[in-house]
Amino acid sequence: MITVLAGATIFLSLIAKSGDETFTNPILAGGYPDPSICRSGENYYLVNSTFEYFPGLPIHRSKDLVNWELVGYGLHREEQVTGAVNLVDVQSNGGIHAPSIRCHDGRFYIITTNVYLPPGDGQATEFVNFVITAEHAEGPWSQPHVLEGAPGIDPDIFFDDDGRVWYVGTHSPEKPNFPGEGEIWLQEIDPDRWALKGERYFLWRGACGGVWAEGPHLYKKDGLYYLMVAEGGTSFNHAVVIAVSDEITGPYSSNPRNPILTSRHLSYDHWVNSTGHADLLELPDGRWFMVTLGIRGDEERRSNMGRETHLVPVSWEREPFEWKDVKYEWPVAAPLTGRVERTNILPFEGSAQVRNDTFVDEFDAGSLDLQWNFRRIPLPGIWSLTERPGFLRLHAHPNVIVERGRAALMGIRQRESDFDYRAKMIFTPNHDGSESGLLLFQKDDNYLGFTLVRKGPDHVLRVTLAEPGAFPSTIREAILEKYPGEMVLRVISQGHQYRFDYSLDGSGSFTGFTELESNHILSKGYTGAYLGLYSTTNGMPNPDHADFDWVRYQGFPRP
Repeated sequence: MITVLAGATIFLSLIAKSGDETFTNPILAGGYPDPSICRSGENYYLVNSTFEYFPGLPIHRSKDLVNWELVGYGLHREEQVTGAVNLVDVQSNGGIHAPSIRCHDGRFYIITTNVYLPPGDGQATEFVNFVITAEHAEGPWSQPHVLEGAPGIDPDIFFDDDGRVWYVGTHSPEKPNFPGEGEIWLQEIDPDRWALKGERYFLWRGACGGVWAEGPHLYKKDGLYYLMVAEGGTSFNHAVVIAVSDEITGPYSSNPRNPILTSRHLSYDHWVNSTGHADLLELPDGRWFMVTLGIRGDEERRSNMGRETHLVPVSWEREPFEWKDVKYEWPVAAPLTGRVERTNILPFEGSAQVRNDTFVDEFDAGSLDLQWNFRRIPLPGIWSLTERPGFLRLHAHPNVIVERGRAALMGIRQRESDFDYRAKMIFTPNHDGSESGLLLFQKDDNYLGFTLVRKGPDHVLRVTLAEPGAFPSTIREAILEKYPGEMVLRVISQGHQYRFDYSLDGSGSFTGFTELESNHILSKGYTGAYLGLYSTTNGMPNPDHADFDWVRYQGFPRP
């Protein structure tokens, strides 16, 4: 069993501000899609989708909405994700989708979906919708409470003033008008049994064509129920739309000015695209904000980081039309410009945004740092902080990287397109085929490796590239004639190029090895790239291992 605890993250970039009164989007850099937000006392909490990664459902805490600290995970124990919620052999882009986090009567709730496609031809995808609860957002969190009979994805949980608890979900309607049409549905929850009860209501199919209406959130303001939905798919046509009703069960009236936030009307070359899948938050002073995902267009109108979390101010305006009997009040996202801006006014005076663009881990803590993630539940015994104190030992495993598989692989999120990532590795393999080093990975079929491999009597340094639909290929390899048993590996991304360097003497001087365009691990799915460590015996079990003395990452935000 693995329980991931707070560890040795050290952020060295102290303050990078655009001015004393502004902050810069994204507020969570790296692969943090589908944000949901809530408030408890003076603290704000964010949770994001994690799909096939473990630990899952990262939880960030803030007091000012712009500086966020990773404080835990909703899915942080193996026993939470080895039953009905399965992250053992989950497919790529499956797993944990679109959570909602809420605080009610001093307790925290996260509701979300696990999407699992059983292996084998013709198997139907399983959608497991579940709730986890905690006394503190930092954890520990409960075992999943599965809501049987809840179809679809992207659930929301809503606590009404009368004490009733409601499930708001997404599914494909029984008789869709076109492929991809989504429908939002509602049903009451019995929180004592975590079971759906009563009648099911079908609320809305969206406002802008209804393509992939999903990601619902329900709010109550001035006695009215507001249903906010993502629509258009999580790409260039992504959008946020909203409707209102006097009754929670509907009917819901669409805002005539939908969508309330999108980038579909902007150039494909705008600095951020695909904005959508948002959640609203009211501050104690009555102001409102929205968190939303967006994709920076750093590389070919996409980025390696995929979908990230942005913050947008919101105001409410009442319809001015004299001819309308009922004049609804609607949220206006980014009221000055109507779009997600790179630079914004700080929500709170006296605060300053601290950009956490540096990660250093020297592996001196007694537990693994919260920033480290695994693709699926890690294999037992593949890593240790105690077998050689002060080092991370990564045992070479026979498994290599394959779809639905698990390997001796771990990583941290890439936060910027330009970066310097390096690690000191002590690796003295005694067996042919043993391999260890750095891995920059997006998916099981899309990664870059910068590794040392034993080939007969030789120690061979190589760079490999795996791309969808093709076998991994060697970009360059070379024998190291005087390999001392340890080295520093470095990857620098700058000017749309990756540069692979190494150092053998510990002096800080590096030898260039090869270069490659930096557009090979662009996010094509739901997740962002990771920068990690990897060790394998390439199919032949043996006791070889690599010890990592330290890992350092420095991101360089582009203008």
